[in-house]
Amino acid sequence: QVQLVESGGGLVQPGGSLRLSCAASGSIFSPYDMGWYRQTPGKQRELVAGISSGGSTNYADSVKGRFTISRDNAKNTVYLQMNSLKPEDTAVYYCNVRTISRSYWGQGTQVTVSS
Repeated sequence: QVQLVESGGGLVQPGGSLRLSCAASGSIFSPYDMGWYRQTPGKQRELVAGISSGGSTNYADSVKGRFTISRDNAKNTVYLQMNSLKPEDTAVYYCNVRTISRSYWGQGTQVTVSS
């Protein structure tokens, strides 16, 4: 079984920063891509940022220049550094790990940007 454990969410003021972490445990077969998605009530889950097994990254237009995704393969961990946060970034953030045949999700962590 593969488990993804997210941490780092919370309440932050507009313009502030947060760093999300997601540690994967269990049997994950390489290569695998990792990513962060977010979801707000009544809306579909959307991709925020992704990083491939080779280190290539992609970002939603709304977060480009503000968010940075990275991974530590030795720790099976993916990070999301979020800077210059805006109220519209408020959402539940989910970690995702995708192998050739399977996709795994974390339980989600709440990020609230509010003054």
